[in-house]
Amino acid sequence: MHPTRARFARKTAVATASGVAVTAGTFLVVGFSPRWVVVAIAQTVLLALPDAVLAAGIQGLGSTSQPLLVAGSAGLAVALFAGLAAIADRIGRVGDRQRAEVVFLAGALQGLAVFLLSVAPVAAVVGGAFGAAVVGLAGPPPPGDVDRVRRGVVRSAGVAAAAVGLAGAGPLARAIGGGTTGSEQREPVERDPLVERLLDTATERSFDLSGAEPLVSESFYVVDKNAADPRVNPQTWSLRLTGAVDEEVEVDLDAVESRPAAHRFVTLRCVGDKLNGRKLDTAVWTGIPVADLLKEAGVQPDGCCVMVRAADDYYQEFPLSALKDGFLAYRMNGRRLPRGHGAPVRALIPGHWGEINVKWITEIEILEEEATGYWEERGWHGTGPVSTVAKLHHVETDDGGVSVGGHAYAGTRGVSAVEVSTDGGDTWSEADLTDRLPGATPADADPEDPDAVGGAAADAWRGWRYEYQATGEHEVIVRAIEADGTVQPSAERDPFPSGASGWVSRTVRP
Repeated sequence: MHPTRARFARKTAVATASGVAVTAGTFLVVGFSPRWVVVAIAQTVLLALPDAVLAAGIQGLGSTSQPLLVAGSAGLAVALFAGLAAIADRIGRVGDRQRAEVVFLAGALQGLAVFLLSVAPVAAVVGGAFGAAVVGLAGPPPPGDVDRVRRGVVRSAGVAAAAVGLAGAGPLARAIGGGTTGSEQREPVERDPLVERLLDTATERSFDLSGAEPLVSESFYVVDKNAADPRVNPQTWSLRLTGAVDEEVEVDLDAVESRPAAHRFVTLRCVGDKLNGRKLDTAVWTGIPVADLLKEAGVQPDGCCVMVRAADDYYQEFPLSALKDGFLAYRMNGRRLPRGHGAPVRALIPGHWGEINVKWITEIEILEEEATGYWEERGWHGTGPVSTVAKLHHVETDDGGVSVGGHAYAGTRGVSAVEVSTDGGDTWSEADLTDRLPGATPADADPEDPDAVGGAAADAWRGWRYEYQATGEHEVIVRAIEADGTVQPSAERDPFPSGASGWVSRTVRP
């Protein structure tokens, strides 16, 4: 290789390794949190994106948008820190400085950049130290000694690889994907016997359909505005009721958990969910009614609206009437609420799009006039009741027999039937439905009492299935019927700006 090209390749390799080491080293200190430089860059990118691009990304990329954003931001971070290492090397050559000065300068520039991006002093020191170590171990480029050059590059790459290894691909992947944290995984498996009974009931009532979740979702979707979710300390968390109230009320987690609680099956659907998408799931949530706190604060029942705020600076406005049946949940399927679902406490607003079911909730402000929420400022309009939908996620064929199925959801309006057409909408047949999930159950009920679990959930989906014979290719269409007999509207509508609606159809080839 030509000497000039060889020097350029060496400098590029060392600078890149230094950038990787800084990026991974800062993760060792702060983890996958808003204070990691990659997340800070990703959050900046999100704020800078035009609203139209952001909406297109939510619809087009769905659940892959966050991992792609983080991966791209990681690339930007590596490039930034590599560039700073290269600048330090250039300054050193121009000023004829000693190697130790170049190494210090590289670490100082990188550490300063980390601090400016994340305001994390310890991460800045550690990241700068990793970056400087890579530059230092590479050593000065000895003229003509190819073996020494290679050994220096290998040492640099080794430090970068060690930093990446210590950071750990497994924990990082779980964090990006919204998985459980280490503390959540270590929580004992034992659940409240009443929750176990509710979960068992849901299992018994579920249809076994490939491609479709059981009635309690095994993989619950996660959507929010963050590149990384906030870490809220449950010991210092509190919720305040402010605004147009007779008396402000503030409660901490102990006060919430000491109140009479209930277990509820609640389904959530994201306003960005595609017509036959997967952002629709159900869990058993444990918590307390919001109504009691509203009463204590002296909130007038005919009030206008509320602004609900969260620890991640999210805010959403919606009518006060929707909040009156709201729920403050602190457990999910019998376990502590996961970080990705709003730990330590989140709001559940029956029958409404997921965007007003605010996670990491910290304040409920009673407003005297309407305001604009976070997503509404960006063109979305998902503060109203959720649209009725019947999903078609299960299709199996065997010797002319066809089995189709999925879920149907209509918010608090309820689903009384699902109809299936196998001829493109000319004729309709009624599908089998799962029994309704149980209604709200007091947390202090006796799990052995046969009457402890009863009634029907006010805001939960139902599973459906339909089996028939067919020999040729055909189109299957499904629609839900609400409890009062209203047929789900057929007109298709994209998720943006008010949520998807319409009949789901799919071509089946036996």
